[in-house]
Amino acid sequence: MFVIATIADTIRVPPSLLSQPTLTSVQTEIEKRYPNKIIVDVGLVIAPYGPPLQIGDGIFVPGDGGAHHQVVFKAIVFRPFVEEVLIGTVADSNEDGITVSIGGFFDHVFIPVYWMLNPSTYDETTGLWVWTPTYDDDETEQEEGDQKQNGSTISVKEEPGAEIEREEEEVAGSEKDEAGDSEESRFEIEIGSKIRIKVKSVNFTRITTTMKGVQATTTTTAHTSNRAFGLDGNGSNGTKIKVSGNNDGEGRTAVRRRSSSADLSDSDSRPSPMQIVGSICEDGLGLTSWWKQAEEEDMEE
Repeated sequence: MFVIATIADTIRVPPSLLSQPTLTSVQTEIEKRYPNKIIVDVGLVIAPYGPPLQIGDGIFVPGDGGAHHQVVFKAIVFRPFVEEVLIGTVADSNEDGITVSIGGFFDHVFIPVYWMLNPSTYDETTGLWVWTPTYDDDETEQEEGDQKQNGSTISVKEEPGAEIEREEEEVAGSEKDEAGDSEESRFEIEIGSKIRIKVKSVNFTRITTTMKGVQATTTTTAHTSNRAFGLDGNGSNGTKIKVSGNNDGEGRTAVRRRSSSADLSDSDSRPSPMQIVGSICEDGLGLTSWWKQAEEEDMEE
């Protein structure tokens, strides 16, 4: 979920901080500038990690009283790897899918319709997605077969009309059982509930203004890995970034990346610079309360 990124950037120290030690003033500016900032193709910066590694000489430019330093430092970055399992909170629900908030600091996690448990339907009355699993009757059929093999057939003479009454009771009982089963097998994904998801892709969007208008270029990273991302790239404004993940002695796995562009000149909304696409289409995923109940029943048995 979190990786350590090595970042090289030019940090401006304002005139009001020139009287302080260079290390202190540079660290102060880094803490102001980077936390809660998304760097394209890297992730969401949480906080600086330790003091700066390198600080260059201050350079003054005409018309600016601040000192500009070339600085290399490390930062903690939020960027989950693909196939990682996260726990978040359901923030919103609509016909297109579910929006999830992770840890209260990242709200751009989306679960589309095609990554939901099957069968799932959208209830327009409540505005919630509902999972309605179907259970097989294999156990019932097996019990009936065992009874036929081990037991003997006994014929009982019934009074006239008793058979009709028995059939009516069976029909009423089956309807009641079906109604009870439908209520028990209806699982609503309520707003504010804890949900367990699996990351399927991480999307970064860079918005630029060109002669053609406002353009949005989205880069999608999707691959299967058992460790955090290890990517080298360039951030915005020429910032150099190097991300280091866990090293298990394996070589770097191939990363599948796709880029797409869209014209946003006529659009009022702007996409998020970072979005995570998640899935709940596997056993154990979905609301944590669903599987807690199953675990408790297994423990009781």
